[in-house]
Amino acid sequence: MIVKNSDSCHQNLKRHSFNLPTSPKKKPRKSTVCSASIFIKPLGLPLISKTTHLSCKSLNLEPNNPYTIGRDSFSCDFLFSDKKISKTHCQILFDSSNKKVRLSDGEFFGFDKFECSSRVRVSLNGVFVNGVRIGKEEVVDVCVGDEVLLGCGNCNVGNRIGFVVEKIVFLEEILDRNVFKLKDIVRVKSDKFDAKAGFLLNLCRDILCSNDPISLVKRYAIFDSEMCGKYTRRSSEKKFFRLLQSHDVKLSSEDHICRKEVSLCEGLPNCRNLIVNYKKETSVASERKSESQCVNVSGNAEELVDKSSLQHENGVNEVSEPKDLSMVSPVLEDTALCDNGFQDKRNVAYVPPPGRKFYLNRLQSMGHCSSEPHDVVSLPELFYPVESLQRVFIATFTSDIPWFLSYCEIPAHLPITIACHNAERCWSSNTDNRTSMPYSDFPQLVVVYPPFPEVIAFGKDRRKSGIACHHPKLFVLQREGSLRVVITSANLVARQWHNVTNTVWWQDFPRSSVPDYLSLFIQSSFGVNNQDSKSDFGAQLAGFIASLVADVPSQAIWIIELAKYSFKGALVHLIASVPGIYSPRSPYIAQSRYSLSGSQNMLKSSDANLLGTVETSVVGLSHLFRTSTDSNGITLKKLAVFLGKCSENVYGMSEVLLRRETNIPADENAVSVLVLNPEEFSLGDCIQIGFLPKDVAKWVAPLSDDGFFAFSAYICPKEVLRAALEGTSTKVQLILYVSQGSCFSGISEFTRCQHVSALCSLVASIQRCVGLWRLQEVLGPYKWPEYSETDFFFGSSSIGAVNAQFLAAFSAAAGKRAVQLSESEESDPYWGCWSASQELRNPSIKIIFPTIQRVKSASCGILASKYILCFSQKTWQRLKNVGILHDAIPYPNERIGFPMHVKVAQRRFQSKTDASSFGWVYCGSHNFSAAAWGRPLPNTVDRKASVNDRSNSVLGSRLHICNYELGIIFTVPPSNSKGGHGDKNFSSLDDIVLPFVTPAPKYGPRDGPATAQAMREVLTELTELERDIDDAVPITGECPDEEEEVLEATEFVPKEKEDEKAYAEKLWSQVDSSDSC
Repeated sequence: MIVKNSDSCHQNLKRHSFNLPTSPKKKPRKSTVCSASIFIKPLGLPLISKTTHLSCKSLNLEPNNPYTIGRDSFSCDFLFSDKKISKTHCQILFDSSNKKVRLSDGEFFGFDKFECSSRVRVSLNGVFVNGVRIGKEEVVDVCVGDEVLLGCGNCNVGNRIGFVVEKIVFLEEILDRNVFKLKDIVRVKSDKFDAKAGFLLNLCRDILCSNDPISLVKRYAIFDSEMCGKYTRRSSEKKFFRLLQSHDVKLSSEDHICRKEVSLCEGLPNCRNLIVNYKKETSVASERKSESQCVNVSGNAEELVDKSSLQHENGVNEVSEPKDLSMVSPVLEDTALCDNGFQDKRNVAYVPPPGRKFYLNRLQSMGHCSSEPHDVVSLPELFYPVESLQRVFIATFTSDIPWFLSYCEIPAHLPITIACHNAERCWSSNTDNRTSMPYSDFPQLVVVYPPFPEVIAFGKDRRKSGIACHHPKLFVLQREGSLRVVITSANLVARQWHNVTNTVWWQDFPRSSVPDYLSLFIQSSFGVNNQDSKSDFGAQLAGFIASLVADVPSQAIWIIELAKYSFKGALVHLIASVPGIYSPRSPYIAQSRYSLSGSQNMLKSSDANLLGTVETSVVGLSHLFRTSTDSNGITLKKLAVFLGKCSENVYGMSEVLLRRETNIPADENAVSVLVLNPEEFSLGDCIQIGFLPKDVAKWVAPLSDDGFFAFSAYICPKEVLRAALEGTSTKVQLILYVSQGSCFSGISEFTRCQHVSALCSLVASIQRCVGLWRLQEVLGPYKWPEYSETDFFFGSSSIGAVNAQFLAAFSAAAGKRAVQLSESEESDPYWGCWSASQELRNPSIKIIFPTIQRVKSASCGILASKYILCFSQKTWQRLKNVGILHDAIPYPNERIGFPMHVKVAQRRFQSKTDASSFGWVYCGSHNFSAAAWGRPLPNTVDRKASVNDRSNSVLGSRLHICNYELGIIFTVPPSNSKGGHGDKNFSSLDDIVLPFVTPAPKYGPRDGPATAQAMREVLTELTELERDIDDAVPITGECPDEEEEVLEATEFVPKEKEDEKAYAEKLWSQVDSSDSC
C-alpha cells in the first residue's frame, strides 16, 4: 500500500494505492446488515439523485458497492450537470470491513461477480479533496469536514462544483434469523411468481437505499400500471399476495429501515395494505463526527408499502366515501438519524412556551443534537403529550393530513377539525361542500373548507371566483386543564416543518372555574371595550374560529369550549384577517328604546351591557311600494312622514322595531322590521318595511326567544326613502346592537344544538377590526417617537402587488406619522397620519426578500424555493428604483441555504437616554400584500361621518380583504407611554431574536429579487434532466400572484341577491298587508 501525505489542509489525509482482492472479501455475518450515510452540503450546483431526480442532502451507501458521480444520467448514480464534469467523474464506496468511505478519481472500482478488472479511467479535470488532487490509482479516505471539488481545485466561490462532508453515519443491525427474508420468497415454485417476486425484491432494495423513496414509489406506480396492460395494478397485487398467504410466507425486510422516516403520504386511491413485519434483536449505530454523539434508533415498527398514483389536494380523496387510513400509503422519507424527522419517543418532551418571543421550527438536519442557539421546536413537541388531548382545531393553507396523523401519533378517537384551502369548495354556494370526513378509521376527523364571500368575487359573482385564500396557520389544542394556542407560519406538510424555516409561537391558557361567555365579545356598557386590545385575545380568537365554522353546525361547539378558558394572561395581541369588504365598526349608542328579547317578544327599554354590533340589511323593502301593491302611494307617503319625524342621532341613524313572526309557515325564524310613528308610540301605528335576511334571522330568533340576548336595530332614513322611491334592489343597511338578555347568565345551560350554532353565527358576525384596521387598533394608542426610529421592515416569503398607497396605509396603521407632527397634541387620531404623497417623497418601510443569487447558490438548490417565494416582475419593476428592497440572510448561520417561509415585521426605536430598544414585532401568516392586510377603499355611501370615519386617512373608509390570515404582535412601548397595554416586562425589543440578519443588506446595482420570472430564467439554463426534476417537484406553495387583482370593489354598491328577494317575497305572501302591525 502506498501512502502519500498532503501538505495542505489535512496533514493526515490517507491516500492509498488501490488493489482489488484476489479472493472474495470475507462477507459479514448473514444476520448483520451494514450501511453508511454521508450528509453533505453541496457547493454551487445541487447533487441530483438518479433515482429520485431531486437534490441530495445525504448519500446512503450499501456496503462494498461503488456509486458513480458524474454527468451521464445512464451510468451515474448521482449527477452534477456541468460541462466541466466528466460523464463518469468519480466513484465513492463504503468499505464495511474497515468502516471507511473511499473516494477515487474516475471509474476505479469497476468489477463484477466472476472476474476482477482494474480498468482505471480518470476524469479529465480531476477530483480534489481539500484542494489536493487525487492521483491515478489512488483512493482517499473521506472524513467529516472534507471539501470535495470536481473539475477545479482553486475555482472562485461561485464556480465551485462539489460538496462538503458534514456528517458520516455507520449503521450495523442484527436481525432475527428465524424470520423469512424477502430473498427467500423467490424460492416458491411458480415461474410467474418468481418473476414478480424478483422484480419486487429489486424494487424494495431500490426504495430502501433511495435518497427519496417517495418519488421512487410514485414512479413505479406509473411504470407498473403501464406494464400490467389490461390488468389493473390492484388486481395483480391481490393475486400476488394471495399466493403468499397460500404458502404461509411471512414477509420481512432484509434491510433495516430505521434510518428512514415512516410517514403517510396524502390520500391515495386504490391503495393496498402490505404489512412488512420485521423483528430486531439489537440495533447498534456509530457515528463519525467532530464530536461523539448519541444516535437513537427506534424499536419495532410496521411499515406500509404502497405503489399508488398521484396525490390529491389536502390529503383528502375527491371521492365522497370515507377511506381507511390503514389503506393509505405511508412512504419512506430520507432523514438523518439524529434529526426530528425520524421521531424517537425518547426525544419528544414538554417544551415550555416561548413567552414574549417566538421560536423557529426544528429543521430535519438539526435534530435534538443541534447546537443552534436559537430556540427551536418540532410539531410533535407542540402536541406532547397527545394522550391528554381532548379536542384539536387546525387551520392551514395546504395540508398532508395522513402524514400529520402518523408523524404526531394522533389517537384515532380524538375529535379533530381541520380548516384548509380548496378553491372549488370554498367558493361553493352549497354548504354541503364545505365539509368532508375522509377517513373511516378517524371517525371524528372533519375537514372544513371556510367560505369566501361573494362580495369579493370577480363581478360579485361567486361562480367566477376571485382572489381569495385560506392562509392561516393555527393550532388549538384542548386539554382538561389548559388550552394551547399555536400560531405559526408553517403549513401542515412535512416539507415545511422539516426543510423550511418557519416561526412558531404558543401559549397555554388555564381553565376557568366558571365559563365566561362575555370573553367572546369585545364591547361593554357605555361604549368602553370590556378588555384592552391584548386581553381581548379570547374574543379575537373566537371571532376568527367562528368565521371558519359558521356554516358547519357540528363544529360550533368550539365557541362554547373557548368560553371555558381564561385569556386574561395573553402575552401578545392577535391580528386576524377575514375575507370581505368592511365598514368601520358602528358607533356606540348609549341606550336603545326598543329591543327584541324573551319568549313574549315584548318591547322594552334596554340598558344592558352592549356586547357588539352586526352590520346587515333589510330585505324585501321594494315589495310595498310597487304600483300593484301601493297604487295610490299611500304607504309610501306614510313612511316618508314617519321617517321625517324620527329623530336621528349624530351619525344619521334612526331606531326601528324588530318583531318575531312566529305565524309565518315559510320560516319559523322570520323577523320583521318596522318603522313606528314616533308621536304615537303604538304598535298599531307602524309600517313594516321588510325582514331580516334569512341567514341572520336563523340565529337572532333562537337567541332572542329564550332571552339570552337582546337585539335593537337602526337604519339610515335617507337610504330607506331612496330605495323605496327608486324601487331598486339596492340593499338598505341595518345595524343590529347586541346586548345581554335577561337570561344571559343561563347561557351555559345551552341544551339545543340550534342554540350552539346560533351563538357561533353571532360571534362570527360581530363587527371587529381586521387586517390593517386591527393593526392600527393595536398600535394606535402608543405615541411612537419618530425621531428615535432605527428600523422599520417587513420580511416575507411573498410580496403582493404593493404600491405607494399600500405602503403608506401599512405604515400609517403601524403608527407612522410625519416627524414634524409626531409631537402634536391634536386629538384627531388621524392628524399627521402618514400619507401616500409622503411615502413617495420619503419611503418609510424596507422589504426583506431574498435575491435571485442567494436562492440560486443555496445548498438545497433553486427548486426548494420555487413554490415558496412569490414576487411578481411587475412589482419588482415598480419598486426597482425606490431603494427599499433588502436581502434576506437566514439567521442563525445553521439555516443558511434553507428556504425561509417566515412573515416577520419590526419597527424598532432606540431610547436616547438609556439606549434601550422598544417598538413592536409581528409574526404569523400575513404576507406583505393587500390581499392579506386589506386594500383601503373610499366611501361611496352618503352618510354622516362617524367617530371612526377614515375618509381623510390613507386607511380609507372601507377595507377590502381577500384572505383568511392570523398573526400576533409583541409590543414593547416607550418608557413614557401613557396609552396602550404593552409588554412592559420586556427589557428590550432586541430580546426577540429574528430569523434573518438585521440590518439586512440593501440590494446592489446588479441584485434582483427571486421573482418567478428570474427563477424560470435560471431553470432554463439547467439541463433537460434538471428541468424534468423541476416539473416533478410537488407544489406546496404560497398564495397566487396578485397582479391580476381587480379593483372594481371601489365603486361597489350592494344589491339584494336573488335568493334574498325570493325569501322576502315568500314571507310577504304569507303576511296580511292590511294588518301588518
